[in-house]
Amino acid sequence: MIKQVAVINDLSGLGRCSLTAAIPVLSVMGIQPCPLPTAILSNQTGYSSYFCRDFTECMDAYIHEWKKRKIRFDGIYTGFLGSEKQIQIILNFVKDFQTEKTFLLVDPVMGDDGVTYDIYGSNFVSQMKRLIHHADIITPNLTELCLLTDTNYMTLTGKRKTSDYLDSIAQLGRTLFQEKTKAIIVTGILYQSVSDTESRYYNLVIEPNQVTAISSKIYGESYSGTGDLLASVVCGGVVKGDSVRKSVCKAVKFLETALMETVKEHTSKNDGIHFEPYLPLLL
Repeated sequence: MIKQVAVINDLSGLGRCSLTAAIPVLSVMGIQPCPLPTAILSNQTGYSSYFCRDFTECMDAYIHEWKKRKIRFDGIYTGFLGSEKQIQIILNFVKDFQTEKTFLLVDPVMGDDGVTYDIYGSNFVSQMKRLIHHADIITPNLTELCLLTDTNYMTLTGKRKTSDYLDSIAQLGRTLFQEKTKAIIVTGILYQSVSDTESRYYNLVIEPNQVTAISSKIYGESYSGTGDLLASVVCGGVVKGDSVRKSVCKAVKFLETALMETVKEHTSKNDGIHFEPYLPLLL
């Protein structure tokens, strides 16, 4: 039977992110994405204006219909959650739907570039810490890793030019490991190693017995949805039985190819990565 993944994220009409990134990626990988929206937006929030409808009050009724049908998921994948109440809803969802064969991937969307998103307070971070305790895979960017580990972002990134910078990040990641944790993937780390002539982006795959640094060249600007695409490919790969490292390598190759074309076309960073023609790379 076809694998099914519950994808809990916002739906943005423009911007190639969240559900509009996850649905095509999982679909082309042969997996049925079952979306549960957390918010409905006209476009992602990087644009100068947007319409947003919070979906919190609808989520329980939506989930109740799934429970009536006794659906079971091979994976649960969470992204943007708009409030502490939504985190509690997801914790209940995991309790109701997760089985021994269901893995949970949490993308703890909370901030970027050292800045926490305006809608989140300190209590939201503490609730996100509760959620990641149930996760098999966690995919924070560097800002989110700092929030989850109570680390000063500026102090950490001040070590960017040191040879043990990635080791310092790996040590922080390891502090998040719980009994259930299989991997923590810290995404989008800007770093220049001694063997490089210029900076690259690194994705650090932290597993119980090893750490793998997977790098890529820097193409253009920081585009909307990059993290969503990477997490979606990883989710799809793990559901299909691939290792986390293999899935991250596949995601990075896919993103690099799509980013090169995106830069050539002078696509706005708000419009996201022009990934659609490269979905066959994920077959």
